[in-house]
Amino acid sequence: MNKTTPLDRFHIWRSKHIADKHFILFLCVIIGILAAVAAVVLKTAVHYFEGWVRGISGAYNENWLFLIFPLAGILITVIYVGRFVREDISHGVSRILYAISCNKGVMKLHNTYSSVVSCAFTSGFGGSVGMEAPIVSTGAAIGSNIAQTARFGFKRTVMLVGCGAAAAIAAIFKAPIAGLIFALEVLRLDLTLSSIIPLLIATVTGTIFSAIFLGEQIEFYFTLSDPFNYGNIPFYVLLGIVTGLVSLYFSWVNEKIEALAKRIKSIYKRVLIGGLLVGLLVFLFPPLFGEGYTAMRSLLSGNPHQLLEESIFSRFLDHTGLFFLGFLAFVLLFKALATSLTLSSGGVGGVFAPSLFMGSITGFIFARTLNYWNWITISERNFALVGMAGLIAGMIHAPLTAIFLIAEITGGYELFIALIITASISYLTVVYFQPHSLYTKKLAQKGQLITHHKDKAVLTLLKVENVLETDLKTVKPEQTLGELIKIIAKSQRNIFPVIDDENNFLGLVPLDDIREIMFDKSKYDVLIVRNMMVQPPETVSRDDNMDTVMRKFRDTGLWNLPVVDKGKYLGFVSRANVFNIYRKMLIEFSEE
Repeated sequence: MNKTTPLDRFHIWRSKHIADKHFILFLCVIIGILAAVAAVVLKTAVHYFEGWVRGISGAYNENWLFLIFPLAGILITVIYVGRFVREDISHGVSRILYAISCNKGVMKLHNTYSSVVSCAFTSGFGGSVGMEAPIVSTGAAIGSNIAQTARFGFKRTVMLVGCGAAAAIAAIFKAPIAGLIFALEVLRLDLTLSSIIPLLIATVTGTIFSAIFLGEQIEFYFTLSDPFNYGNIPFYVLLGIVTGLVSLYFSWVNEKIEALAKRIKSIYKRVLIGGLLVGLLVFLFPPLFGEGYTAMRSLLSGNPHQLLEESIFSRFLDHTGLFFLGFLAFVLLFKALATSLTLSSGGVGGVFAPSLFMGSITGFIFARTLNYWNWITISERNFALVGMAGLIAGMIHAPLTAIFLIAEITGGYELFIALIITASISYLTVVYFQPHSLYTKKLAQKGQLITHHKDKAVLTLLKVENVLETDLKTVKPEQTLGELIKIIAKSQRNIFPVIDDENNFLGLVPLDDIREIMFDKSKYDVLIVRNMMVQPPETVSRDDNMDTVMRKFRDTGLWNLPVVDKGKYLGFVSRANVFNIYRKMLIEFSEE
């Protein structure tokens, strides 16, 4: 006899006394609080690790230990992930999208803390990555596990996953609107009244509790010293193109470094090579250390000379000269390399902060170059700020998130028009060459990327195992026509797959092909199945996505296709069954 657990009794009580819509709003508050706690824990841990590392040999001395600290952080991360997590936890946002598209929004429990622990060591010890993706992954996992505990279905689980991710962005930046838009634009949640209210509650809760723990100040204090000038609009357009091209450069470097790293089979050899290279880059160019927020604050506050501090080049360069621009150009180019090396060698982190960093550097170089040659006088601080939006829009293919995030974390609402122009142009520049972002490229290539288009989204969620039919009668190749007729008499189907004793698929016998001879008893003992079977023009693999299955139906003109896995027969898929299940899922997917 099965005993009811306390959780069972709670669900029974809850279903009687609390409506689902009210219970979901309560859970959104809990998710917002927990996401804020995760953000605070990670930011605090990285802050203290970084302070300890930087303080070992003095704040402004040449710190030779920068050569080994990134390696140490990546090594600790790899050991922790390999020994305790035992699962790949890199590419945080991509894993959320995969969970939504392919795993019904389900994320494992360890994702609620494993990324936080790993990123604290990677970033805190100087790995050139950001905290945002691990925090977003953590928030999404919190939402997913709460939804699983509440025994929600797919639609509500995905909504709580989105609430967790949105609350995480809101908490780490104290930017509730940016968190909301991130969930809609990057995680591709539907913009409906049933989703917008929970998302707002989660993001506002995350922001409030983050402010309670970390203070109310915004991430980057920015005072508009030079007002927005409509005459500078052409330069903001040009900046949008430049930041779009820099985004493409980052994506190209990341792809190449990742491909090279995969060739190194030994994980510890990969850690050694990648960690030492990152350490060398950080030693030569200290602004590459960690997230780079200190460098961004220096540029936005009008103190670019601070980027030279701790650098071995500080004694040779004047921050007002042309060589300083060269120094910044190398910092910009090597940031993409340092971030890619950190991630490919086993570190855990994200590209959000590196995008902000590279955007501020790009905007500053752009403005300083124009000012240096006296072509025009424009605000270096304003262009540094707007450049951040351009890189975010280009890197993650999310212009709206970029616009509102930069406006919220800097208070630069006076530059809203400039943010819109640069972010939009950057996005358009990137998608012309690269239709998918770093987060979505691999999923899109596998047909696993969910979209805002409901029809395509349902097809993405529909898997071969969902439509697999196993009620067809199978026959052996040695059986006679007479034996086949007996099987046909007991079947409701008109296709008979032929398999051997080891369940290998050999072919099929369509009823239409033997209709003229099936009543000729003189052939019952003469003809055997092997001589009557035919090979289908296509077969379906269990790993095929539904777009591929529908293409095979369209190309062959058939209504039924066999499903074969490594030569073994699994069943059939039929157009009629696919359409029937598709309609049911579309109704569920569209429910408010």
